Amino acid sequence: MFAGHFGLAAAAKAASPKTPLWAIMLGTQLLDVIFVPLLLTGIETTVETDGGGYGGAVIHADYTHSLVSALIIALLAGLGAWKLWGKRSAGVIGGVVFSHWLLDLLVHRSDMPILPGNLGSLPLMGFGLWKWPFISGALEVLLIAVGAVMYYRSVRLRAGNAPEIAGSAFPAKAVWAAAVMAVLLMGSFISDLIGI
Repeated sequence: MFAGHFGLAAAAKAASPKTPLWAIMLGTQLLDVIFVPLLLTGIETTVETDGGGYGGAVIHADYTHSLVSALIIALLAGLGAWKLWGKRSAGVIGGVVFSHWLLDLLVHRSDMPILPGNLGSLPLMGFGLWKWPFISGALEVLLIAVGAVMYYRSVRLRAGNAPEIAGSAFPAKAVWAAAVMAVLLMGSFISDLIGI
C-alpha cells in the first residue's frame, strides 16, 4: 500500500502547508524505512502467499509494525518535528507515521502484533483486504484521488494570483503541482500492482 500511504501524505500536506512535503512523505513510510534494514538482517521477514504479487505476502514485522512500536515511532517522529517545525507539524508528522499502521491494519493479513517482538504471543491483527486485490486496490486509488484533490486545493489557495492557464480560473502552479503529485502517486500504485 505504498501509494495509499503517499496519497494520505498529499492530503496531510494540504492540512499543514508549512510542514515540508518530504518530511510528510517520509513520515508515512517511516515504519517501512525502519523495516528494510531489519528485513535485510533477517530480524523481520516476509513469506510469499497466493503466488506473491500485490499484497501476496505475510509480513513478519514484529518490531516495526507492532501497535506499540508504531505508537513509539510516531511519538518520536512527532517530537523531532516539533523541534524543527513547531507544534502543528509535530501533530501532522506523528499522525502520518501512525496512519501507516492504521492503513496496514486494513490490508495486512493477521500478521501485525500488539507488542514488539510479539511479546506474550497476543493475537495478531489485520483485516486482510489484500486477499481481495480489487477492494484493496480501490481503497488505494481512493486515497490517491483524495490526496491529489486536497493537495491541488491547498496549492491553489496558496498560489493566489499565480499566472492562469489560458482561459482557466485556476492558477497554473496549482494545476501542475497537483498533476505531478497525481502522476507520482499513480506510478507508485502501478509499481505496487506489478511488483517493481
